[in-house]
Amino acid sequence: MELKELFNTSNVKLNLGVESKDEVLLELIGLLKLDEKAKEMLFKMLKKRENLGSTGIGKGFAIPHCRSLVVDKLNVAFARHPKGVDFNSIDGKPAHFFFLIVAPPVEISNYYLPVLGKVAQFCKTPDIVAKLEKIELIEEFLQLLDEAAS
Repeated sequence: MELKELFNTSNVKLNLGVESKDEVLLELIGLLKLDEKAKEMLFKMLKKRENLGSTGIGKGFAIPHCRSLVVDKLNVAFARHPKGVDFNSIDGKPAHFFFLIVAPPVEISNYYLPVLGKVAQFCKTPDIVAKLEKIELIEEFLQLLDEAAS
């Protein structure tokens, strides 16, 4: 499974206008198109995960992730914040690029960890920050994922 297969125009947002870590999480959850109760439960799970240790991996990236009963298959979302948000990243710098990964507790396809690994690898791609900063259209983000897979 390639990352480009998981993203589309409905689960990508290029201009977050929020100010806090919690608001970023809520915006990302909103991209998954869940009902209100599921959104609330997922937010609590992600907060619990963040309390264990920030998913801000540094260099402007954060990969909030968890397993939850509110989804029946792997779900992902991507968002970009032009100014950056304090995400308690390991390098102490604001995060600008957010990949959300949510999977059910038991997942037959077992994509959760491989997708997490692919996202982390994508974040280490040379010049990726500059490329992500330049994109203006969701289609350009999807193309970037495609190029990174090649």
